[in-house]
Amino acid sequence: MNTITLWHISPWEFAALAAAALLVGFSKTAVSGVNTISLAVFAAVLPARASTGVLLPLLIVGDVLAVLTYRRHAHWPTLWRLFPAVAAGVVLGTLFLARAGDGAVRTSIGAILLFMAAVTLWRRRTADRDQEPDSVVTRTGRIKARSYGVLGGFTTMVANAGGPVMSLYLLSAGFRKLGFLGTSAFFFLIVNVSKVPFSVGLGLIDGNSLLLDAALAAFVLPGALLGKWAIDRIDQRLFEQLVIAATIVGGVQLLLR
Repeated sequence: MNTITLWHISPWEFAALAAAALLVGFSKTAVSGVNTISLAVFAAVLPARASTGVLLPLLIVGDVLAVLTYRRHAHWPTLWRLFPAVAAGVVLGTLFLARAGDGAVRTSIGAILLFMAAVTLWRRRTADRDQEPDSVVTRTGRIKARSYGVLGGFTTMVANAGGPVMSLYLLSAGFRKLGFLGTSAFFFLIVNVSKVPFSVGLGLIDGNSLLLDAALAAFVLPGALLGKWAIDRIDQRLFEQLVIAATIVGGVQLLLR
């Protein structure tokens, strides 16, 4: 951890991190894909690898707030179906992060997000035309859950960018707003907490990074409250469009950085 870089940031840089922390809270209680913007801001202000360790505890704070807000709307069968594949993805992401450079990480995740957004748009366009037998739907659903689970675990481990992947999965599974937010809240709380030992082992979280987190955590709460206020004013169609748009923007940002 580059502690000199962490503690010698300018007021403008701290303001940028604070705004990104506020956006973390908003993404957890409103539009999940927006979180990729926070990822980009943290990686621009701090060293790319160190930024993932600073961002993770803030994400957990946002996850706790989201669980408290939407805990009654979680769909646990979906969560249990995803967790084994996500665990495999986290392990793969840890191995990849230990060996790959920042450029390879950004390019890989950006390409994955854009690919997933394209697949989701294609599936939504053809959903009304394609009526498959129940056996095919069930088999396809299992394959989709495993694929999205591995990719979600991988991207959340290497860059805290699993939100867009899982958002696309939940949208493709037909979740409405509250079910979407409740299920994703528990999902990311469990997954992000499980990532902490890996991040500590890789040297991404230490005492200095946690002190910076303590200064930024106060900005997550107003963001979460803003998201809770906004979600009641966003209809389902606009909600889905915002999630997909945020995913595309995040993917492009990762490719261009």
